[in-house]
Amino acid sequence: MSDRKKLPEQKQLKDESRRKFFAKSALLGAGVVAAPMSATMFASMAKAQAAEAGSNSATVHPGELDEYYGFWSGGHSGEVRILGIPSMRELMRIPVFNTDSATGWGLTNESKRIKGDSAHLQCGDSHHPHMSMTDGRYDGKYVFINDKANSRVARIRCDVMKTDKMLTVPNVQAIHGLRVQKVPYTKYVICNGEFEIPMNNDGKASMDDISTYRSLFNVINAETMEVAFQVMVDGNLDNTDADFDGKYFASTCYNSEMGVTLGDMISSERDHVVVFNLPRCEAAIKAGKFKTYNGNNVPVLDGRKGSALTAYIPVPKSPHGLNTSPNGDYFVANGKLSPTVSVISIKKLDDLFDNKIKPRDTIVAEPELGLGPLHTAFDNRGNAYTTLFIDSQIAKWSVEDAIKAYNGEKVNYIRQKLDVHYQPGHNHTSQGETRDADGKWLIALCKFSKDRFLPVGPLRAENDQLIDISGDEMKLVHDGPTFAEPHDCIIVHRSKVKPNKLWERNDPFFAETIAMAKADGVNVYADNKVVRDGKKVRVYMTSIAPSFGMTEFRVKLGDEVTVVITNLDQVEDVTHGFCMTNHGVQMEVAPQATASITFIADKPGVQWYYCNWFCHALHMEMRGRMLVEA
Repeated sequence: MSDRKKLPEQKQLKDESRRKFFAKSALLGAGVVAAPMSATMFASMAKAQAAEAGSNSATVHPGELDEYYGFWSGGHSGEVRILGIPSMRELMRIPVFNTDSATGWGLTNESKRIKGDSAHLQCGDSHHPHMSMTDGRYDGKYVFINDKANSRVARIRCDVMKTDKMLTVPNVQAIHGLRVQKVPYTKYVICNGEFEIPMNNDGKASMDDISTYRSLFNVINAETMEVAFQVMVDGNLDNTDADFDGKYFASTCYNSEMGVTLGDMISSERDHVVVFNLPRCEAAIKAGKFKTYNGNNVPVLDGRKGSALTAYIPVPKSPHGLNTSPNGDYFVANGKLSPTVSVISIKKLDDLFDNKIKPRDTIVAEPELGLGPLHTAFDNRGNAYTTLFIDSQIAKWSVEDAIKAYNGEKVNYIRQKLDVHYQPGHNHTSQGETRDADGKWLIALCKFSKDRFLPVGPLRAENDQLIDISGDEMKLVHDGPTFAEPHDCIIVHRSKVKPNKLWERNDPFFAETIAMAKADGVNVYADNKVVRDGKKVRVYMTSIAPSFGMTEFRVKLGDEVTVVITNLDQVEDVTHGFCMTNHGVQMEVAPQATASITFIADKPGVQWYYCNWFCHALHMEMRGRMLVEA
């Protein structure tokens, strides 16, 4: 890591006093973690900044609507959360990779079908939520999210805010960085297999032969949610992003060494960014220049060094985040174990792939920002905002001035540094990864919050901080406790999202259930009927506040019972539920929706079911009996 004397003069002066507060530094390799600072250092400053926020106020009064939707990854909870911005109020939780007792996600037949081959998995680690785009702008159609824990990618329909597709990505482990194709539209979702494994990972060949290990870049069809193709690379893959021309994708690599231990993975002074040429990859697939592995039919291209499909750009040690500027000019790779970020000119990539220039010739700036740069976001005025994990700061800097400094001009590119609480990872600006970046708000997702909120025991919430970036200076205006390890977020203007207030009848989400009913001669929107098929019993009933269409049904002990409920209410917000007591069975049934759940009637006698979503003044009376004959 560079000597701190080489950092910009403004940084040295600004940091000198605050650095005295660091009692100890727990450094690993070139530096990974520093002890968090006390909250008392920031308390009065935060209050003053909130008071000075001016016209860009975070206050949203009762009955008023937020200007933006925030889509948050739920981290270890495996879900996606919707927040209102700038109020920072949590509006909804969308279960994805987890099991959710409130909605029955992971319990209902519909959700199990969507989870497919991973329906038996009860957990997830959701990281990067990103919305589909048209012409580089959010289109409000889908949000995609990855599950690092189980190598999955899921799709959320924004009209109903429900997960409707899920894919387990083959040939890889630990799906991490995820983004969408921006132009001309989101045809592809791109994501990385972070951990290296043998290409034929069957346990028969030597698992100790590291030379057989590979990571794959994964390109997924956004509509079918099937893998279009994969690209094999040298080194591993971390974060990724796409250009605004529909041609290039880029990913960081922090383990070019292909190490399997910490020491091995941080031994080199440089790693790299891999750039993928989409037209060349598609042409190679069309020409049949691929292989398949592990008994599946997914085409795998060879994008290792020397391939015409990829380019490898050396950058300083262990880069992490990869972000595209809203004007489409630059990829920014964030150093992590270097105090620098590397600014890559996208306009120079054509010459790189045509072998007219060398890989490092694409670097147009490499500003030193501070300790532990992880992720960079952008406004609409040419400024970039980089999280400094070890310094617990956001660095605001001018991209064009950084380029001038790289070319030898004496110019100070750092505009401001703002203390945050503490150890920020991802950050995100309002509309900042699209052409519509508006430079109003910045979210810093901080990993620690000690002394910031009421103590709740050893396991604590983390801290999402809202920062006003509409003026010349960043101003911290809000702290928001959040659980558990929400990894990333996006901020989408409310004009881009048009959710339904009621379900459409015969929606594809429950089409298979309706097809089953038709095969049984049942109209789910009118009939209340029990269908018996040996030991399998299907119970169809409607609901309209405050009663079920069927107040009792009979089965025999050990029967497999499928209950199908259709909510006939046409008033928004009148959600019903179905809960069978003592059977671990419950689900949500929103207005005009059909939902089903299957269980074994393993207890004899009278078993009550009831509506578990409050719907009416007589909600408590909305119940019925399952009579189980021994």
